[in-house]
Amino acid sequence: QVRLVESGGGLVEAGGSLRLSCSASGSILNIRAMGWYRQAPGKQRELVALFSNSGSPVYADSVTGRFTISRDSAKRTVYLQMNSLKPEDTAVYYCKADLYELSTLSQRVYWGQGTQVTVSS
Repeated sequence: QVRLVESGGGLVEAGGSLRLSCSASGSILNIRAMGWYRQAPGKQRELVALFSNSGSPVYADSVTGRFTISRDSAKRTVYLQMNSLKPEDTAVYYCKADLYELSTLSQRVYWGQGTQVTVSS
């Protein structure tokens, strides 16, 4: 089994910053891609930022220049530094990992439980 644990959400004023963390644990052979998605009320879940299979970071246009994704591969952890936050960034942020399980050698996608980010105007 694999578990993704997120932390770092909260309430912040517009223009402020937050840092999210997501750690993967369990029966993991290799992580192919890992990153962040978000879902605002009444909207579809969308990509925010991730490290792709090639290892390169990918960002949504709406967060480019404001958000930075980083990682600690040894800790199987990704971070999302969010600066210059806007009210439209308000959403539940989910961590997603595309990985190979050690126990089954199967490729699977896992999601975290989500962490709320609220940006007040």
